[in-house]
Amino acid sequence: IDPHTHTDVQLLANPKAESKIRQGVTTEIGGNCGYSYFPLSDLTFEEDRKSAEKEFGVTVDWRDITGFFSRLEQSRVALNYATLLGQGSLRGATLGPYDRPPKPEEMTRMKQLIRENMDAGALGLSTGLQYTPGCFADTAELIELCREVAALGGIYATHMRSEEDEVVAAVEETLKTARDTKVSLQISHLKANYPRNWSKIDQVIALIEHAAQEGVPVSADRYPYIASSTGLSSFFPEWAREGTAADFVKRLGDPSLASKLTDYLAEEEKKLGSWDKVILSSILSEKNRPMEGKTVLACAKDQGKTPFEFMRGILIEEEGAVGMVQFGMSEDNLKKLYAHPLVTVGSDGNAVAAYGTLSRGKPHPRFYGTFPRYLGKYVREEKVLPLEEAIRKITSFTAEKFGLAGRGRIREGFWADLAVFDPDRILDKAAFENPHQY
Repeated sequence: IDPHTHTDVQLLANPKAESKIRQGVTTEIGGNCGYSYFPLSDLTFEEDRKSAEKEFGVTVDWRDITGFFSRLEQSRVALNYATLLGQGSLRGATLGPYDRPPKPEEMTRMKQLIRENMDAGALGLSTGLQYTPGCFADTAELIELCREVAALGGIYATHMRSEEDEVVAAVEETLKTARDTKVSLQISHLKANYPRNWSKIDQVIALIEHAAQEGVPVSADRYPYIASSTGLSSFFPEWAREGTAADFVKRLGDPSLASKLTDYLAEEEKKLGSWDKVILSSILSEKNRPMEGKTVLACAKDQGKTPFEFMRGILIEEEGAVGMVQFGMSEDNLKKLYAHPLVTVGSDGNAVAAYGTLSRGKPHPRFYGTFPRYLGKYVREEKVLPLEEAIRKITSFTAEKFGLAGRGRIREGFWADLAVFDPDRILDKAAFENPHQY
């Protein structure tokens, strides 16, 4: 059971979900990091319709979770699918993509939408507090929303406000939200990114353990790699990303903002060490697609530009939509997390395939290799935890956390969602330079 994915319209482009089925995943939970393809206002509908058509050849003809589920039913998908409601999508549909607090009637509307979406099948709420517009919500706003989720017995899954320099403060905010609301908390892809923050992982674990001892229902997930993956735009400040994709692109092209953005990116480079740690993973235009798989530093040198000039230029050309993979985590920390009883495995990867529309780009190998890598490298080879405990974490542990009744155990009367594998041979094949391998 994969608790942390970004699978949604991919299942409409290709319902076979082969990158997941072939690594043994029988149940997928989407809608993470604050983003879901519902609810859609006029503005968000138009943006999502355009991006889904361009990237996947999928026509978005729904506005709510019921319409989305109806399309999935028609598609006859190959695995079980559940989803969270994205708080960024919720906020965007209610307030628009802007940095301002909700008016009382807007807060009432967001809470009403949480009830409607959870009644229709959403498992709870997710946040992506490093992404716009979800990042514009303060702690008090999140607490008010999570009270609604808790009252309905739902999950709060969060991509925290920081996984880098401010990771300790971000964990404290997250745990405060759960303490104050009694919501069941899942911390998404737990990490301390960049070498200067690696030593903070012990403090992070201690905070989580202390909360659990106090009775806070907290657990976490993590993918078995030391590289993350998201949009290249995430290196830019929140004020630059406020609004629509067109607003972001307009700010990138504004000469009066160039020095301010250059200074910000220089600080990001200090954290990274070098732009050769960032690889371009997905580009939509034919013109720029040959740069997939190359580092930002290499592409900038090829074009005779600084890394900032290169990134600004390609994001303008691609209307803000460029995917990237970034190396910044510690292998020792990863093992420490997997050895911990509260941390399970989540791929943070979509259901894709090695052919057709979903074979585009050079996605993070976690899309194909997460669970075989966990069982082959970290359980069999590294002996980070016993096989029995490793299996429990990726089956019943996750089923119970997310309230998936009748799943996660081999027991009479339960659903026969069985994955058969050879523990002596299972291993991932997907690699960063060649990820499309089952």
